[in-house]
Amino acid sequence: MKIGFIIIALAILFSLNSYVILRGWQALPSVYNVRQAYLITTILLFLALMGSMIFGNAMPQLVAKTVSFIGFSYIVVFIYLFLSFLIVDIVRIANYFIHFLPAGMATFRLWTMIITLAVTGIAMIIGNYKFNHPSVVTLNLTTDHPTQHKKLKIVAASDIHLGISIDKKRLQSYVKLINDQHPDIVLLAGDVSDRSMIPVVKQNMAEEFRAIKAPLGVYAINGNHEHYAETSNATANYLKDAGIIDLRDSVCLVDSSFYVIGRDDRSNANRKSLKELVNGLDANYPRILMDHQPFKLEEAEQNGIDLQISGHTHNGQFFPGNLLVKRMYEKGYGYIKKGKTNYYISSGLGIWGPQYRIGTQSEIVVINLKY
Repeated sequence: MKIGFIIIALAILFSLNSYVILRGWQALPSVYNVRQAYLITTILLFLALMGSMIFGNAMPQLVAKTVSFIGFSYIVVFIYLFLSFLIVDIVRIANYFIHFLPAGMATFRLWTMIITLAVTGIAMIIGNYKFNHPSVVTLNLTTDHPTQHKKLKIVAASDIHLGISIDKKRLQSYVKLINDQHPDIVLLAGDVSDRSMIPVVKQNMAEEFRAIKAPLGVYAINGNHEHYAETSNATANYLKDAGIIDLRDSVCLVDSSFYVIGRDDRSNANRKSLKELVNGLDANYPRILMDHQPFKLEEAEQNGIDLQISGHTHNGQFFPGNLLVKRMYEKGYGYIKKGKTNYYISSGLGIWGPQYRIGTQSEIVVINLKY
C-alpha cells in the first residue's frame, strides 16, 4: 500500500510539474535563452525535491537539509504557478466563446506568471517567518465532572515532523517554547517524526526530549507519519527510551485524578475502538483523549471524553490548503465543543515539507483546565 501511494503521489507531482513547465515555456519570450533557463531551473528544482525525498538519509546532514529546503520550497512555487496557469487557461477558454478580453492580450499569460512569482516570493518570505515563530494558543476550559477543585496546565503539540528538515537545533527551540509555558503535563498528539527515524537517531534528539520539564509527565501517540517509519514501533520505542510515555491504544490514570487516553493512528486498521479504551474507567474522573486525525468527532462525545486533542490537518499548511481542510473535516482547525466534549484540532508545531505558513500558523496550545 505504501509503494502504491508513493507511485500515485509521484505521478501526480510529475504531471503538475510538467504542466507548469509547458505553460511557462509558452508564456516566456523566446529571446536570450529565457525559455531554456526556465526549463533547466525547473528541472533542477524538481530533481532537488525528488533527491531529498528519496536519498536524503544517505546525504550528509547539512547537504540533505539544504537540498530539502530548496526542493520543498519549489513545491510552493509550482503549486501557485499551476493555479495561475490553470486560471489563465480557463479564462482564455471562456474568452474564446464570449470574447470579453480586450484586444492585445497576447502577453496575458506572461504577466500573470510574473505577478504570480512576485506575490509568491513575498508570501514565502512572510510564511517562512511565521513558520520560524510559532504561536502560543491559550484555552481556558472547565469540565462538567464533579469538581475536584484542581487546575491542570496542559501543553499540547502535534505534527512536529522531526527528521532532516526539522532537526535537533529546531527541536531545542521547540522544547524551550514548551518549557517556557511551565506545563504540568505535555501531550504530543502524533507525527512526532516525519518518516524515517534515521536522522532523529543520528542527531541524538533524545537529549531534547529528556529536557522537557513537566511534573506529571510527557505522553505521546502515533500519527500517520509514524507508520511511514522503518517500523510502526520505531518512533514509539525511541521516545520511550527518551522518557516519553507511549499511549498508543492505552489509558493512564494521572495524579490519581484524571485519565489520559491515547489512540493509535487510524492508519492501523486494527486499532482499538474508543469504546474499548474507556470501558471500566471511573466516570468521576475527567478524560483527556489524544487522537491524531480528527475524524468521527462524535465518538468522543458518545464516550464521555472531556477534551480531545488532535492534529494532522496542518490547517492546510499554506493557502488555499486551508480552504480544502474546511471542506474535508467537520472541524479542520481550532476549538469546538460538542455536547460536553471540548475539541482542539491543532495546525501543528512543525510542518511536512515546505517550511512556510501562508494563511496558517505553527503553534502549540496551552490548555488551562479546571476540573
